[in-house]
Amino acid sequence: MASIGQIVERTSSGEVLARAQIRARLIPDCLVEARRVANTVIAGWHGRRKRGIGENFWQFRPYSVGESLSRIDWRRSARDDHTYVRDREWEAAHTIWLWADLSPSMMFKSTLGTVSKESRALVLMLALAEILARSGERIGCPGVMEPVSARNAAERLAAALTHRPPNAGLPDTGMIRGASDLVLIGDFLDPSDAIMTRLTPLSRRGMRGHVVEIADPAEEVFPYAGRTEFTDPETGEKLTAGRAEIVAEDYRRAYLGRREALGASLRHLGWSFTPHRTDHLASEALVAVHMYLSGAPGRANHGGQL
Repeated sequence: MASIGQIVERTSSGEVLARAQIRARLIPDCLVEARRVANTVIAGWHGRRKRGIGENFWQFRPYSVGESLSRIDWRRSARDDHTYVRDREWEAAHTIWLWADLSPSMMFKSTLGTVSKESRALVLMLALAEILARSGERIGCPGVMEPVSARNAAERLAAALTHRPPNAGLPDTGMIRGASDLVLIGDFLDPSDAIMTRLTPLSRRGMRGHVVEIADPAEEVFPYAGRTEFTDPETGEKLTAGRAEIVAEDYRRAYLGRREALGASLRHLGWSFTPHRTDHLASEALVAVHMYLSGAPGRANHGGQL
């Protein structure tokens, strides 16, 4: 998705293969970084817990007449005058679809950013896969990998992305059936109305969505001054500003206004919205999305502050 404030060289169709090769070399490093980031937040992850059949302890509750005597926990019951049953946790995998925008605009990295938007999106995507796989969830990527429930899901996703990266733009979700979670990671620089036209039908199908907006700091603060040429990385269209600082305030107002409109529309659907800058720690965005996925209270009104 094209950005107003990016200064990048246009990638011609003849360089598509070269770009794919660059991404293939990038993904192994992103996987290593994703595992490091995942390990910083994994301690608080508990998945979707409820009572049922499983191996892990869930809770003690009073015994009800008619239940099997084998379920009584006599050690706990001996502590007072009541009889208690030991419930176990219901272990049922949930399907979560992960997607990252890998279009040309995501390759942008300014001097203010620590990594490209593409690199940060891949790290977040693979780190989520790592955490969710450890929780026993099924992980898939629209158009790239069918849902799998495996401890090495992040590694398998990384391999799939190396050979078959997702298409640019929002993903095709026709293969998604039933209630699932969908995590979308990208710069989302298209008009908010156009984005919501694509996402609203997904909500009607029962999908829970989580949008992570990746931004380079230069895109937000607009540090340019003097004569500056801006190039759309996807169309090659150029815009020359004689004195870029003159339009800085209007640009910042338009950029943040688009973000606020998108966030408000997504929250109206009941979806989460997490803005994230590449000069911030990846773990910040990972924790926010992890909280949304685990259904933690108090997260629904998360705003658009960076």
